[in-house]
Amino acid sequence: MRLALYQPDIPGNVGAILRTCACFGVGVDLIEPLGFPWDDKKVRRAGMDYFDHVSITRHADWASFQAQRHGRLILLSARGTIGLYDTAFQSGDILMMGSESAGAPPEVHAAADQVIRIPIALGLRSLNVSVAAAVALAEALRQTGGLPDIRPSPRA
Repeated sequence: MRLALYQPDIPGNVGAILRTCACFGVGVDLIEPLGFPWDDKKVRRAGMDYFDHVSITRHADWASFQAQRHGRLILLSARGTIGLYDTAFQSGDILMMGSESAGAPPEVHAAADQVIRIPIALGLRSLNVSVAAAVALAEALRQTGGLPDIRPSPRA
């Protein structure tokens, strides 16, 4: 399983997502252009010392990502018609998040095998992208048996 970010805008969100993916043992695909320089200190600050523990693949654009993609593309979107908890995930799925400012464009929606949404309270628009990524990834890994084993933390 992998998590893909389509043209992310906010370095702190990317750093938080990288940290989440490191903790879950999930690789990340970054589809450029990014809305910030890759060496932005805010990415590193949010990701802390977890960068060495996550596999990151950068793609020059959507076409490059599509050319190398394997597995189903599951897009999370506020416009999704299938609920997160009604989705049957597979271990080879790629969960994709759109950019914070614009979401995912029509060509990404069209390429998705499923467009899903996380249920939230009526009248509210959406979760923060890093929170949504963590919620969706945890459920997908739970369903597929991909969650890491529970072990004592090195700091415990």
